[in-house]
Amino acid sequence: MRILKTVFSQCGRPNGFLGRMVLRSMNLFHAPVTNWGLGYVDFKAGMKMLDIGCGGGATLKRLLNRSADSMVYGIDISEESVAKARKVNSKLLDKQVFIQTGSAEKLPWNDNTFDIVTAVETVYFWPNIDKCFAEVKRILNPNGQFVIIVEVTAKDSVWTNLVAGMTVYSVDQLKGILEKAGFTEFDIHNKKSSHTVIIAK
Repeated sequence: MRILKTVFSQCGRPNGFLGRMVLRSMNLFHAPVTNWGLGYVDFKAGMKMLDIGCGGGATLKRLLNRSADSMVYGIDISEESVAKARKVNSKLLDKQVFIQTGSAEKLPWNDNTFDIVTAVETVYFWPNIDKCFAEVKRILNPNGQFVIIVEVTAKDSVWTNLVAGMTVYSVDQLKGILEKAGFTEFDIHNKKSSHTVIIAK
């Protein structure tokens, strides 16, 4: 159990050798739920999209594949994650893909910048989540979509005992925080007992 906790403690902010191992695992094991969740999103050509907590960068590639002639941005608090995401997207880096270090609490973009903002398996680790969601609302254009994809919604999940710094929110809690931030329309889908995608507008 101690070894597992040591490994999974890297989920919130990957660092060093263990962090690189976790990032590779994330790119692989998050693929099914990410593809499932993105299947409900209304993509169009030429979109400007941001993935917050971009981790190993796999979601950035998936976003590009769903919107022709798009531009995709990634931000992550972990320098290890940013390095991995840049490597994974090296062919289009600084052309269609732009990745930087930063926090969801203070996003370095102007109001009404993005058509889509995604958060895949990451809101568990956002400090001051109310402020983070308000920041997302600020940088989305008036018709924008905020896509939250999570696999854990129950506080008694085994993951809460394994992953340090993880805060689990129920779907109702997330919806309440989104409403407080100014989101008014929601498209919510569930798969299995806990896989959830929330598309907030």
